[in-house]
Amino acid sequence: MNITSVRIGDWLGLPSPATELEMLRIIEGRLASSTIKRLISLGLERVEIDSIIISQKMLQHRRSRRERLTVEESDRVLRAVRVLSLAESVYGNKERALAWTRKSQVRLDGRAPLSLLKTYTGSRIVEEMLVQIDEGMFV
Repeated sequence: MNITSVRIGDWLGLPSPATELEMLRIIEGRLASSTIKRLISLGLERVEIDSIIISQKMLQHRRSRRERLTVEESDRVLRAVRVLSLAESVYGNKERALAWTRKSQVRLDGRAPLSLLKTYTGSRIVEEMLVQIDEGMFV
């Protein structure tokens, strides 16, 4: 199990997934709607959650019916948490990781990495960028 996997568990408040298959099981098992509250308590802003995971209105609907997040919403949570965990590993703590994900990047056409997490491809681009930074290819 690597440090990023441990951090994914920390972000989710769950046992750390050791493999991609375990992450898939988390997604398919559908996360509790309370996961969103945890992400906010760890530093994500409501507007960021609205943009990349689930709208406030839909979240309230899920909570009122005591429903879990959908598979798609759970996948978006894991995608965001995976990137945030990697950023935390690269930058040393959650605060610096969140600051980096919110800052516009020339290499991303002036977009903030967090804004790319809406899609799988955008998330992969950000992950690749973080790996390159970690390996000293870029600052």
